[in-house]
Amino acid sequence: MEKPKYSVVVKNIAEEFGLNPVWVPEDISTRTVFRSDLSRPGLPLTGFYKDFENERIQVIGNMESSYLHSLDKEKLEKSMEDFFSHELVMVVVTAGQEPLPEMIRAAEKYRTPLYATEMYTSRLVAGMTAYLNVELADRITTHGVFVEVYGEGILILGESGIGKSETAIELVKRGHRLIADDAVLLKRVSDRSIVGSAPDVIRHYIELRGIGIVDVRRIFGMGAVKETEKVDLCIQFEPWDSEKQYERFGLETDYTDILGLKIPCTTIPVRPGRNLAVIIEIAAMNNRQKKMGYNTAEEFTKRLEESYEKKEQQ
Repeated sequence: MEKPKYSVVVKNIAEEFGLNPVWVPEDISTRTVFRSDLSRPGLPLTGFYKDFENERIQVIGNMESSYLHSLDKEKLEKSMEDFFSHELVMVVVTAGQEPLPEMIRAAEKYRTPLYATEMYTSRLVAGMTAYLNVELADRITTHGVFVEVYGEGILILGESGIGKSETAIELVKRGHRLIADDAVLLKRVSDRSIVGSAPDVIRHYIELRGIGIVDVRRIFGMGAVKETEKVDLCIQFEPWDSEKQYERFGLETDYTDILGLKIPCTTIPVRPGRNLAVIIEIAAMNNRQKKMGYNTAEEFTKRLEESYEKKEQQ
């Protein structure tokens, strides 16, 4: 099996979901999980272990517990012995059920972290899967600025000194929110979504040449910052080139590849006198309209065609 890129400490998972430790080994701070999918081990508890994946977190819900309670003492002990002997990363008993003594003894024997929770199985599985998808996601760090504008996550890219941070400050002053400046951590959390955030050390800070480091949260308030956001649109700043033909109608949508996903991308030429913050606001609203099924460029083209047809008929 390919070595996993990222992992999450079992202790951190337990703390995140408020799990109650039933039995945990002394080295719990070094135990890790590298799979985001969880397992309901119904068949394995009956003795069928073909294709069993012990690197998944094992969740014992009502059905599994009902089955275990139906076994006589000898079969129960054998089931627990076989189950915990597979070097499990973590076992969670849900819905407020008390772990059986045979389960606790087997967990202690094979040094398997065993937890219990009042949460229902479906809620725990859904929440933990979403949490692990983020924590274990493929990721890259890119040089740029990430802001939320009208609910759209806008990733601003461009060469150093072109005005990305200054534009972000202007957007914050206009009521939008900063997520990351200079370095943006991008994670592919699903087959459809890229989520961006700031590395911990620079979170809420922005660099303005001539002034220095600015704490956006303290100057503009908590409403001016956000921890994470989905990347909806990528905007590339580039110096204005009078020889280059820039898009004027917007009929064609360009895309950029981020971690294997195509993200809509537009290029904005930069030159003195252009209000980049307003342009980004319009780009955000236009992108939102497209997602809602309305394309301004297509509607305008349709009007032009209808106008030409009327003139030809006259």
